[in-house]
Amino acid sequence: MTDRQGKEKNHGSLSRRTDRIRAEHPAVTVTVEQTLHHQTGAGLPVPFAVAGTGVHLPPAVVTNQELTRTLDTSDEWITSRTGIRERRRLAPDLATSDMCVAAAHPALEAAGVGPARLDAVIVASYTGDQPLLSTALIVKDALGAHRALSLDVTQAACASGVQAVLIAAHLLQNPSISTVLLLAADCASRITDPTDRTAGVFFGDAAAAVVLTRTDQAGAGLLSYDLGSQLSYGVQIPAGGSRLPTTAATVAAGEHYLRMDGRAVWNTATTRLPESIASAAHRAGVPVDRIRHFFLHQANLNILTETMTALGVPRERVPVTVERLGNTGSAGLFTALHATVAEGALLPGDTYVLSGIGAGFQWGTLCLRHA
Repeated sequence: MTDRQGKEKNHGSLSRRTDRIRAEHPAVTVTVEQTLHHQTGAGLPVPFAVAGTGVHLPPAVVTNQELTRTLDTSDEWITSRTGIRERRRLAPDLATSDMCVAAAHPALEAAGVGPARLDAVIVASYTGDQPLLSTALIVKDALGAHRALSLDVTQAACASGVQAVLIAAHLLQNPSISTVLLLAADCASRITDPTDRTAGVFFGDAAAAVVLTRTDQAGAGLLSYDLGSQLSYGVQIPAGGSRLPTTAATVAAGEHYLRMDGRAVWNTATTRLPESIASAAHRAGVPVDRIRHFFLHQANLNILTETMTALGVPRERVPVTVERLGNTGSAGLFTALHATVAEGALLPGDTYVLSGIGAGFQWGTLCLRHA
């Protein structure tokens, strides 16, 4: 089958899935005809490696039982629908950049890299310290990485980390760039309506860090990628931008809180994540059953289970952190990566994927090989 025939076949399959979703769930707000978009790419010639990882988890733990005191919900309802039992909350006097700095230090130490050697600092977050200026710049300055390029990746929300790794991979193809610090962090507790019994139970605050460096190990690094998007307002923060600027009325109406259509998220995530992973694996020439680790967006345990089932992936290949951390946005898949690295289970030659989906909807998968 040619690439063109394969794309036409995939597009037909996606269209049929979309028709089915619309028929079964007419309330799902998606626009497909002009916005369904896929990009696939092969690997990059310059090899690179994960040299170190780190995480920061705020010390304050919020259990399901605690949430039942203020929300009309129960521990059984939360656990059965999300798999989440507890999540972390950032202290009121701290911000996303503080979590990033705290996660960066152990990652840099593990990599044996000082801040002065960093060529770039990339922060993936939809909950930056403030609308302007750059959170990556704040982090760079706090670390003392004064020669580093600072970049923020924000608008893919929970999928921003996947996009950030792809950007870092391409930066490392430049002979003048050898070391990149990538930070994925979100503080969703700051943008969640405390009275929302749906969104209020999902999210936790956390940061994760990854140091990516050039390596001499041939075949390591990015093998392939698959990115897709499908315009939807099913997950959004309506106010605070140029279309709906901040006013007393928007604040009073709660327009600055995250709004989430759970059905739209479920339908899109359980369809697009397995498709994207399968596409990236095919592009890399690696059968799905030969992929050693699946580091997936930790949105919801049921979504993870559905994705694993669709792919036929054994449970032990998919690290899960959502049960004790909640949905930590762009940090989620990197908390899973860190847990595997800390256990010494990510071995040289292992093939693994990073895959996530976020508001927009935007999703993506990277297929990589560890040095």
